[in-house]
Amino acid sequence: QVQLVESGGGSVQAGGSLRLSCAAFGYLDSSYCMGWFRQAPGKEREGVAAINTSGGSAYNADNVKGRFTLFHDNNKNTLYLEMNSLKPEDTAMYYCAAGFTYGGSWRGRTALDPLNYNYWGQGTQVTVSS
Repeated sequence: QVQLVESGGGSVQAGGSLRLSCAAFGYLDSSYCMGWFRQAPGKEREGVAAINTSGGSAYNADNVKGRFTLFHDNNKNTLYLEMNSLKPEDTAMYYCAAGFTYGGSWRGRTALDPLNYNYWGQGTQVTVSS
């Protein structure tokens, strides 16, 4: 069983920065992909960024490229999302998730599809004012 605990959300003005953290508890070997997703009121949950715990590059959604950076600290079993140049349209509940890849690595759309993920955190709110 895996438990994910998010922290770091809050309220900022447009152009500001926030750093989200996701601590994973339980057994997570190199067969997982971990990612951040977000859901705004009235909208579907969408992938923001994801990375395979086996290593390799992170995959970012087009609307956050150049602004958000994802990295995973294997020693701390923690996933971080550094968010810069925040915009009002980034306002949403942000969720951390982990998905079992069955020994493979997820890429692109697969890594950013919330339907592929098995474990979810409780979410942390990010609000960006104009």
